[in-house]
Amino acid sequence: MSWFTAIILFVVIWWVALFAVLPIGTKPVAQADDKSGWRGAPERPRIMMKVIVTTIVASILWTGSYVLITTDYVSFRHGIFAEPEN
Repeated sequence: MSWFTAIILFVVIWWVALFAVLPIGTKPVAQADDKSGWRGAPERPRIMMKVIVTTIVASILWTGSYVLITTDYVSFRHGIFAEPEN
């Protein structure tokens, strides 16, 4: 895996993890708008905490992906996933 591919893989994993982490711990505003009933954005979104958690989760997932890609543990060239020889 080249360094460019590794960076792109990390960015994709990070964005997917961010969307998984964003709703955790959010609470709507206690008082809704009088006219529309809209509560809007969360009262305390805690974005920095979510960015840190997302980075940790993405790093763990990226490390696992990197190990699986660079080793022959899961390989389409050898083992049970390989194309049968003629």
